[in-house]
Amino acid sequence: MKLYFAPRTRAVRPRWLLEELGVPYELVRLDLTRQENNTPEYLAVHPLGELPALVDGEVTLLESLAICLYLADRFPEKQLAPPLGSAERGSYYHWMAFAEMSLDSVVMAFYWHAQLPEEKKASAHANEELARHGTRLKAVLDFIDRGLGGREFLVGGAFTAADVVMASILHLANTLKLLDGHPRLVEYTRRHAQRPAVRRAVLG
Repeated sequence: MKLYFAPRTRAVRPRWLLEELGVPYELVRLDLTRQENNTPEYLAVHPLGELPALVDGEVTLLESLAICLYLADRFPEKQLAPPLGSAERGSYYHWMAFAEMSLDSVVMAFYWHAQLPEEKKASAHANEELARHGTRLKAVLDFIDRGLGGREFLVGGAFTAADVVMASILHLANTLKLLDGHPRLVEYTRRHAQRPAVRRAVLG
């Protein structure tokens, strides 16, 4: 099993999950500053040159959400996904998809705004866009807060791949100071960010 990886990309999510699973894998680091993601060798794996990519025998997966879903099911004995047919399985799918599709998109809007030159940040258009994203972000965070309800885990009273995906995105939101007013989400994020597998995934 081979994971193509670069720091500060969505590849951190499947790497964190692999460390939680404790299974052997090969980590292929790509230096984005040297455009190693645009070499013919990597484009043969991922034609768009994006990260992550996972190769497991005859299986190649390109999206972080798909990779996390696959890995959790690939090793059912690790119990990082609720059993098929269980009451928790639907909630698990729900939170995995909601984190990736609804939360990640709005957090990334704030991330890219923070990268703008100061003169562009101050433009009326940028401020209008930021206000629109702010309204959406509050609704999304309120929804997650209510759904979590102060519990330690999203689904079924145990840590799952859904917590990997959700906590990794909320960590970026917290770094951008977007979780003000949501102390339970801050605590949820900090608690999971302290897991040993996170340190191995980020610093290893």
